Amino acid sequence: MVADVPTFSVDTLRVIENSSVMFDEQIGLRLGLVPLTTPAGEFEVGDTVTLSLDVEGPGREEATETVTAYSGDIVTSDPMVEPADVNIPIIDLKPGQRLEVEAEAVLDRGREHAKHQGGVAVGYRHLQRVNVVGDLGEFEDDDPYVLRGVIEEREAAHASPGSSGEEPRDGELVPSEAFDHDLRNRYPGKELDVEDVPNAFVFDVETDGSLSVDDLVVRAVDTLRGRAEELRESVQL
Repeated sequence: MVADVPTFSVDTLRVIENSSVMFDEQIGLRLGLVPLTTPAGEFEVGDTVTLSLDVEGPGREEATETVTAYSGDIVTSDPMVEPADVNIPIIDLKPGQRLEVEAEAVLDRGREHAKHQGGVAVGYRHLQRVNVVGDLGEFEDDDPYVLRGVIEEREAAHASPGSSGEEPRDGELVPSEAFDHDLRNRYPGKELDVEDVPNAFVFDVETDGSLSVDDLVVRAVDTLRGRAEELRESVQL
């Protein structure tokens, strides 16, 4: 999800005019950090799309002191590839300043450069199961029992309803946000034991907006399938 799913990102920059306070290289860096939509199956790795940005500072007669160029001001040669977020600020221009550039966005993978990483926060942990061992003793400390992730409900008879107010049911998956990450809120007054569920994992996936979470996961699976097929074809038995 981080290294193998290709996304578009600005790769080269042609500066036509830059009378702003920023160097050309700084402008190129900021444009390279703007996530671009990347439709599935429409392009091959190495394909390029041309982008342009032409923004001027305010006129002398205008009351405002600056004009802010946003990612939404970028014009694309292909409507399928455009800024995923139109509200990313690029630069402030004062009166008399102008920025006009053309850029080539290329489709490439995150393992080649971090700017092509569509998955910006990807991680996983074991799915956890909570067992009620018994009641807390009268004089035992009721210390916080912080847990983050997802639990598999196994002790619904001892669980209190979460923030949604729904009655707990055995077998359901409960995010820790539902009980404010503290198992005391889910199982008040109980002594607990937490164990990992074998062969079960919870993935946390966040994208930069260039593609949806569903698309990122599916396309990552496709890359694994492609590598497996390549290995099978290469190995002679």
